[in-house]
Amino acid sequence: MDIKHLRTFLTAAETLNFTQTAKRLDYAQSSITAQIKSLEEELGIELFERLGKRLYLTVPGREFQLYAQKMVALHNEMIQQVTGLEEQYTTITIGAQESQCTYRLPTILAEFKKKYPQIQVIFKPVHTREIAQELIQNGELDFAIITDTFISLPTINLMPLVQEELIFAASPAIAHKVQSSVFLNELSNQTLLLTEQGCSYRNQLEYMLTTQNYYPKQVIEFVSIEAIKQCTIAGLGISYLPKMVVEQELEKGILAALTAGFHLEPIITQLAWHKDKKMSSHFEFFIELIRNYYNQLN
Repeated sequence: MDIKHLRTFLTAAETLNFTQTAKRLDYAQSSITAQIKSLEEELGIELFERLGKRLYLTVPGREFQLYAQKMVALHNEMIQQVTGLEEQYTTITIGAQESQCTYRLPTILAEFKKKYPQIQVIFKPVHTREIAQELIQNGELDFAIITDTFISLPTINLMPLVQEELIFAASPAIAHKVQSSVFLNELSNQTLLLTEQGCSYRNQLEYMLTTQNYYPKQVIEFVSIEAIKQCTIAGLGISYLPKMVVEQELEKGILAALTAGFHLEPIITQLAWHKDKKMSSHFEFFIELIRNYYNQLN
């Protein structure tokens, strides 16, 4: 039994006039007549009778009206409940490195939650482009914020956002000894405080050192950027980090920036998602938020 026919019947039962029913529902009058006739044939009863120029509900028609009202109300409740559940349990899963999660994404996500408070946000740590690509392709990530060299990927959309400024940072005492720039040969006499293996900018630095046959005195590896910063402040060695993560410490003078006296390939922060990803309204809004935020950094 078509819910549209039930709505038409209820409107006709209210107006008791097929012409007015057609105007209210924006149908041709012939369509109203056909829908009522279809219901009567399915039920095997007459729902309306005409006495003179007036239309009346039959006794079965009045009984059917009660059930039709319940069916339409239940249909409306079903639609509201199902669509409400979809919104309630919708998620957005984002992969990113710690630096992006800590220093940039909070502002973006605050705006996102204002617009979509019911959507659950899930973070997953993603340290390399390869991991991000795998998680996007198997559906475990909706988006990834990748900080790496720019390489086009066949099944992944990549939106370049900003070129990161990477610096060597040291305590003022160590910086005074090294002066303002650090060269590869000088790094061979230093302890380097680096992120865990697989990080794009660590990989670049180590590749440059080994190809030139320079090896640091010691490498201390951390999984936490905050730990790297605190150990750098304490004078344990020189760290190599995106400038954004040490800006406050540089302003306070508890860390000093050292420029590299050699060239490394640019590191680009990019937004990635699968080319076949179905773009819902909240996904499109997230992309726009990301684009606007990072545009302000350029």
